Amino acid sequence: MPLSLTVADEVRALAPGFLYVAVEARGLDGTLGGGDATAALLDDAARRLADRLGGRPPHEDPHMAAWRRAYSAFGAKPSRTRNSAEALARRALADGGLPRINPLVDLYNAVSVAHLVPLGGEDADRIEGGMRLVRARGDEPFATTAEGRPVEERPEPGEVVWCDDRGVTCRRWNWRQGVRTRLTAESGNALFLLEGMSPADGALQAAAEELAGHLERLSPGARITLAGPAF
Repeated sequence: MPLSLTVADEVRALAPGFLYVAVEARGLDGTLGGGDATAALLDDAARRLADRLGGRPPHEDPHMAAWRRAYSAFGAKPSRTRNSAEALARRALADGGLPRINPLVDLYNAVSVAHLVPLGGEDADRIEGGMRLVRARGDEPFATTAEGRPVEERPEPGEVVWCDDRGVTCRRWNWRQGVRTRLTAESGNALFLLEGMSPADGALQAAAEELAGHLERLSPGARITLAGPAF
């Protein structure tokens, strides 16, 4: 059964243009055959991003500007807590380039940068219940790390968060993912969420199809399904 995804009315009121596409992958080889292919995709994504921006900083892209407005609407400072696509884009254009984490994360980071859309991945076997995008009460647990050690944080009241029945899985919409549901090379079932602000639905669909194509090529036999765009 596909995972349940819901967006709270209070989030829709905050950002009426929000939409997402979900890509589910079942029966994955989380190593994707090794890291060579995804390393090449990261390098190619940085080149595609540079061509797209033509020398402009990422925050001047219209889609990133829309995300900055959404972050400001729930009280975040977008120049300090950037959406995931803008943060990755800045790293892609810097001297150090994009980080190498593990094949699944590297793959979705490459697609995110190439299309300049926020994209996150969750280990579907670690999600408890459905996934919900809500405005936080402020008492929900969020498992993360600090100085290499596990810690538990709480979101700010009113902050937009993704959560499941156990707690927050991603803070400030798509700013920081928690460790509990993150993808690893051992992950066999995954949920990828591509997020946008209207009218970016075409970009989301193109990014989702590219991601699905890479998953099918690098993990033969995996079952890939796409759902959305959903509002």
